[in-house]
Amino acid sequence: MTIEPQVSLPPLRETVRTHGLQASKALGQNFLFDEQLLDRIAAIPGDLHGATVFEVGPGPGGLTRALLRAGAKVIAVERDDRCLPLLAELGEAFPGQLTVIADDAMAVDVDALTGGAPYHIVANLPYNVGTALFTRWLEPAAWPPRWQSLTLMFQLEVAERIVAPVGADAYGRLAVLAQWRSTAKIAMKVHRSAFTPPPKVMSAIVHVTPAEQPDGVNPKLLSKLTEKGFGQRRKMLRQSLKGVENAVATAEALGIDPTRRAETVSVAEWVELARALG
Repeated sequence: MTIEPQVSLPPLRETVRTHGLQASKALGQNFLFDEQLLDRIAAIPGDLHGATVFEVGPGPGGLTRALLRAGAKVIAVERDDRCLPLLAELGEAFPGQLTVIADDAMAVDVDALTGGAPYHIVANLPYNVGTALFTRWLEPAAWPPRWQSLTLMFQLEVAERIVAPVGADAYGRLAVLAQWRSTAKIAMKVHRSAFTPPPKVMSAIVHVTPAEQPDGVNPKLLSKLTEKGFGQRRKMLRQSLKGVENAVATAEALGIDPTRRAETVSVAEWVELARALG
C-alpha cells in the first residue's frame, strides 16, 4: 500500500537545487535521487505500513520519502541544519508520519525515542559513523533487541566484512558480531554512479534480522574478545588475547590452538570461548 503525499512534492533533485544544498564531504554525505531505487530499498524490510522506522542522516530526505510512501512512521535524526527545511516540507506533505530530531545519532537513545515499542532501522549511513552505529545496535544486553530489522547501506567492502564466512579475507570482528545472534545478508548492491556526488567505491545494502541468542554468553565479553583478537589479527591468539584474563588457557582447554590467528576461529568457537570465560 502506497501513501500519497497530501501536497505535491517536486522531484528530489529539483528540491535540493531549490534549497541550494550540496553534499557535505565532512559529514560523509552522498545523495541518492533515483526514487525507484529508493523505493526498492524501503521495501527490503517488508511491509512497513504503520511500522515505526528509525532513520539516521536522512539528508535531503530521499530515502525518507520512500519510507513515508511505504506508510512508515519515521523518526529521523539529522545533524546537518541545512537539511531541516527540506525535511520539514516532507513532514507537511505526510502529516503525522515524520518526526525530525536535530542531533547526532551517536548521542541518541533509539529505544527511548520509540517509547519501548518495536521498530526497524533503515538508513543510508554516513560513511564516517556507519560502523560505530552498527556495532552499537548489535551489542545490547537484552535480546532480542527492540529493533526488528536493520536495513543499512555501507561501502561494499564493509558489507562484505559483515557477511563473510570464517576463513574469508573479509572475515573479522564485524562478521562475528553480526552473525552470532543475527542473520545478515547483502540484499542489494548499489553502483557508485547512483550517488551525487559519486563516491570512490561501490555500496551495498545489508539486511540483518535478530536470531536466537546462544545461552550463557555475555555480549560485552564476546565484543572484548573479538576486539582484542582481530585488533592484532596478524598475531597468534596467545599474543592477541593475552590482555583478556584466562582467555588463552581457556581457548586451549576448549581445543582452540593458541597458535591460530583470529580469522581462523569460527563464530561458534568465539561464542564457546566467551561462554567458558563468562
